[in-house]
Formats: sequence, structure tokens, C-alpha cells
Amino acid sequence: MTMNRAKFLATTALAVLGVTAGAAHADTWRYAFEESLNEVQGVYAQKFKEYIEENSDHEIQLFPYGTLGESADIMEQAQAGILQFVDQSPGFTGALIPEAQVFFVPYMLPQKSDELFEFFRTSVAINEMFPELYAEQGLELLTMFPEGEVAMTTKQPVTGPADLDEVKFRVMTNPLLVESYKAFGATPTPLPWGEVYGGLQTNIIQGQENPVFFIESTKMYEVTDYITFAGHNNFTTAVMANQKFYKGLGDDDKKLVQDATDAAFEYILNYQSGLQEESLKKIMDAKPSMTVTVLTDEQRAPFKAAAGEVEAAFIEMTGDSGKKILDQMKADIDSVSNGS
Repeated sequence: MTMNRAKFLATTALAVLGVTAGAAHADTWRYAFEESLNEVQGVYAQKFKEYIEENSDHEIQLFPYGTLGESADIMEQAQAGILQFVDQSPGFTGALIPEAQVFFVPYMLPQKSDELFEFFRTSVAINEMFPELYAEQGLELLTMFPEGEVAMTTKQPVTGPADLDEVKFRVMTNPLLVESYKAFGATPTPLPWGEVYGGLQTNIIQGQENPVFFIESTKMYEVTDYITFAGHNNFTTAVMANQKFYKGLGDDDKKLVQDATDAAFEYILNYQSGLQEESLKKIMDAKPSMTVTVLTDEQRAPFKAAAGEVEAAFIEMTGDSGKKILDQMKADIDSVSNGS
């Protein structure tokens, strides 16, 4: 980030926040995230805020998506100390922390909810290795959590990679996700989230992926006709604090933040029970012509075959550091899958 851009972002954000540089009160903490208040990140943030405010004199100000800019903007504001807390998907963090792209290696994360949740609770990679990488960027990693199975929404049916040939498929600005959709047969097209609906509407792109609750709440179904579950991933997000702010807290406030993080983490996992089914019903009620397809194991096989190519690309991008993270995540997943 250049000094001029950092200064511009700081000035703009502080103007929106209604404060002046250095004037943030110790009892007011600011928290921005990538979704609206009624989406998963927003629900998590509200629970975090509720816990902090019920158990201290501190106040949490929440800033949903778009309030302070795009995902890259709020990350930079968190690094600069304008924000105390930020929630961002590793998909957007990939350029900053290349190893975070590991969450986009297809068919790696457990598909059973209980195993998936236990992985996020107990993973050595998440709880011990990733915090060091985030710390190098001036960020304190508080937690990571899954938001729901990713589904593809397209204008034509998808039953295999051949159906994605020449399909311009929107992806986050993430090099490994680009490699994933190349391997899946599509033409990956990185776009900021704010341009996706219009891009689908005008046929600049013909597909995108997200959890179903997000497809429903953002009305992506209005500009696509098919929802396809290939079982390739679960959307992951990370909650972080500005490290200088966090390190400057007293022991009681550090414990308060950790307790709020843990309470909101368990709450959001429970919140997701039945959410996909509820969201699908809302979509079908709003647009009965929508076609929902769950690919069979046979149909998923060629997508799974492409996963090896993506994994190799991840290791090439990240070297030994990425391979260590990948190997540890696989060991963590094996541990929960085998019940050990």
C-alpha cells in the first residue's frame, strides 16, 4: 500500500467514522466486515458486540459491507489501526498472506458439519500456525469459522467441467481461486463483489460461487438460473484485531475479547443449522423456475480430479511455508475424520 493511498484511506474512513486521528476513545472499538448485518458475518459480529457490551463498559461500532469501502479497504484500515477489528475471507487475504489460499484447495475440507466444525475448533494449522502469519501483517488472528457450503450459480446447467467451458466465472481476487476455476474448465474473472450482480445482469460474466444464504440475500438468483452443488468447498472467514491495539490491551480486556470470540464462534456454528435449507426455500419461493442440482459422486469425479492440479499450484505459489500449512491441515482433518 503506498503512503498516498494509506493517507487517503485513513482520511476517508475517519471522516465516515466521525473521528479525528488519534481521538478514538478507549471504550469504543470499531469492527468492519464483508457482509450485511443479517448475513453470517454480521450475525457473528452482533453476537461479539453483545458479549463485549454485556460484560464491560466498552462499546462496539459495527460497519457492514460497503460502509467503509470494499474488502481490501477495510483490511488496510485495520492494519492502519483505524479499525480495531475486521472480518475478511482468506479469499481476499490471499495476496497479503498467500498461505491463506489453502482454504481454496477443492475437496479438502470435511463435508460433514460435525467434522467440519470440530476441525475449526481444534486445527493446529488454524490455531497455532496461521496466527504467526497474520502477525507478520500487523494482525491478531482471533478465529476462523466456516460460513456454509459453496454453490455455483450459472445461466446454463452444470453437470461437469465441460459445461463450464468458455463460461466467464466471477472469482474473488485470489490467485488460487483463479487456478481452481481454470482447472474446472471455466474462464475465471476476478471482480469486486459490488460489480457481480451487474456483471451477471449484462452477461459480462455468466457464473459465480457463494454459500446459499448469500446467494439468497444478495438476490444472485435473479440474474442466474441454475444452482449447482459440486461439494468442492465451504466458505471460510477470519476475524482479526489490529495487533498493536490488541497487544496494548490489559489482561482483562484480552480475556474479554477472547471470550467474546469464543461465544460468537459457537453461536454462529449453531446458527448455521438449517440455514442452507431455509435459504433455498426462499429462493424457490421467489423464483420457482430456478433449478437446483446436487451433483452425484460420478459427476463430481472430474472436479475432484482437478483438485490435485490446484493443490500443486498452491505449493508452487507458497513454497515450503504453504506445504507445511497444507500438510498440517490434512493431518488436522484426518484427526477429526477418524475421531481421534
